[in-house]
Amino acid sequence: MATPQEKAGERFKFLVCVDGSPQSRAALRFAALRARNTGGLLALLHVCEPVDCQGWMRVADTMEAEQREEAECLLQDMAGEVFALTSLVPELNFRRGAIGTEILETVREDGDIHALVVGAAPASARRGRLISWLAGELAGSLDIPLVIVPGNLTDRQIDRLA
Repeated sequence: MATPQEKAGERFKFLVCVDGSPQSRAALRFAALRARNTGGLLALLHVCEPVDCQGWMRVADTMEAEQREEAECLLQDMAGEVFALTSLVPELNFRRGAIGTEILETVREDGDIHALVVGAAPASARRGRLISWLAGELAGSLDIPLVIVPGNLTDRQIDRLA
């Protein structure tokens, strides 16, 4: 029999945006350990931007099918990492569209997500388009905490924080 904490909607669910990069793996490790340590749940989200091949529908269809296959392999790989680390089986989500929009839609549609976890690339990587957008645009639209995990943390540092 499920304890009251284990009833649907009452367990803290972390949504992690993953792309296979070192920073998304850092975010994944942090969220997986937090979920395990708090008796929570974990959901992974990978978003692919639409393929733009105007007038080349077959090419676009082929490219999108390849993207989908790669995304499914990535999600399965990351779910395996989560299971090996925590024995948790995460929910897997694949979406196609603008990443910010798809994150918001995933949070809205799920209804049970309590925190969004993303990894930040080190400043030297000159990336961070998602982090900049999240901080500037999305943060005001979210009604859940946004957790940004620095991608240059070691596993030991993440383990101590989680």
